[in-house]
Amino acid sequence: MTAPIRLSKSRFVSGLQCHKQLWWKVHEPRAPELEAEPALKNRFEQGAEVGQAARRYVPGGDYEASFVAAETAVAVDILERHPDGVALIEVKASNHVKREHIPDVALQVHVLRQAGLNVRRADVMHLNPECRFPHLDALFVREEVTEKVDLFLPVVPGEIAAQLAMLAGPLPDVPIGEHCTKPYACPFLKRCWPALPEHHISTLYTIPRRKVEEYQARGIETIHDLPTDLELGVIHARQVKAVTTGRMVVEPSLAAALAAFAPPLAYLDFETVGYAIPRFTGCRPWENMPVQCSVHREGAKGRFTHHAFLADGPADPRPAMAELVVEACAGAKKVVAHHATFERECLKNLAAAVPSLATELEAIAARLVDLLPLVRNHIYHPDFGGSFSIKTVLPALVPGLSYDDLAINDGETASLELMRLLFDETLKGEERAGLRRALLAYCERDTWAMVKLLERIRGLAGAEQLELF
Repeated sequence: MTAPIRLSKSRFVSGLQCHKQLWWKVHEPRAPELEAEPALKNRFEQGAEVGQAARRYVPGGDYEASFVAAETAVAVDILERHPDGVALIEVKASNHVKREHIPDVALQVHVLRQAGLNVRRADVMHLNPECRFPHLDALFVREEVTEKVDLFLPVVPGEIAAQLAMLAGPLPDVPIGEHCTKPYACPFLKRCWPALPEHHISTLYTIPRRKVEEYQARGIETIHDLPTDLELGVIHARQVKAVTTGRMVVEPSLAAALAAFAPPLAYLDFETVGYAIPRFTGCRPWENMPVQCSVHREGAKGRFTHHAFLADGPADPRPAMAELVVEACAGAKKVVAHHATFERECLKNLAAAVPSLATELEAIAARLVDLLPLVRNHIYHPDFGGSFSIKTVLPALVPGLSYDDLAINDGETASLELMRLLFDETLKGEERAGLRRALLAYCERDTWAMVKLLERIRGLAGAEQLELF
């Protein structure tokens, strides 16, 4: 006989987002889309680590206590027993309570009450953003959500019945919409969403989903379909002009904007790791901590010198990295970054960790100039596709230079591999050496990409419109 279908916390939350998603998860549990990618696997692992740590902060609690009622099985993270009832504690590896946490907790309260328990209180125990390593006695904040849960509880029985009925039938028909990505990206997104035509209206820079749906309702599918009399922002107008003419648009204002990039220059890029439970002095939960950097320094006659730092092992790398950054950027009139807000935060982190170099690091932060707005405010190439990330801008403006030839070619992968390099004790020999080479090559490409990008932009200065090359 076929086992009856039961709901769980994760299934119920998936069903709230989309019945079709839940149907696939239940009826195709081995679907390739459900194989956890490295980033998701890392979040699961760090979440499990947080769950284990939370137990030390609630001595005497029942952990992973399981209950079944209303054809639903739940395992409560921590159950605290009191003379007048129980308190349910849901542990989350986030820095605050999120809206999507409430249905999860409400389902557990409903099942426990159906099983005969007197649930007097519901809490979410989350990471404390004010905690600083090594003072982990304040790692968690326990926040009561009973009132919010009570408001959602009337929805739970009907939704359980609806999900179970749906799962007993064929694949439901659910239109696509915002729920496909909120509160979580659906793993089956590609099954539902059709392939989009080139320059689809969704590639209009920073366009909100509701606006895309509004345009589509009016029969506007691509940027080419936009009415010619439509009022657009400056960046949007430049993008539309470039796409509809098939030509790169370069504003006359570019030359003046380049004045901020006066040589001699240094080009700076950091790579970071982020841990739910911090591991380095002064770090908060999930704080991005720099553990790798690359600097290309412009010298005489257009020659460049390269400086690189890569942490190796669990010791705090920031003192040695700070020294390298200060030395490599010494004498540079400006320090170039792409999306300089990130580099500024990394420099702030280094300054806090290495007070003896704080003045020099703060001076470097004050000299930062940003390539991203230089491109965004003055240039648009049809191949940008609505994005101004360096991964998109570089191959469009500097043909032949990209990240495609690298073993590690994106920041997320780099961060995960850096975490492995720092704390995976099984990583040894040639495997470790190969990983270091790949990480060094990726970070070096970031700063060299900025060198060549600025070189190309200087060549475009003064041009208003160029043929595609």
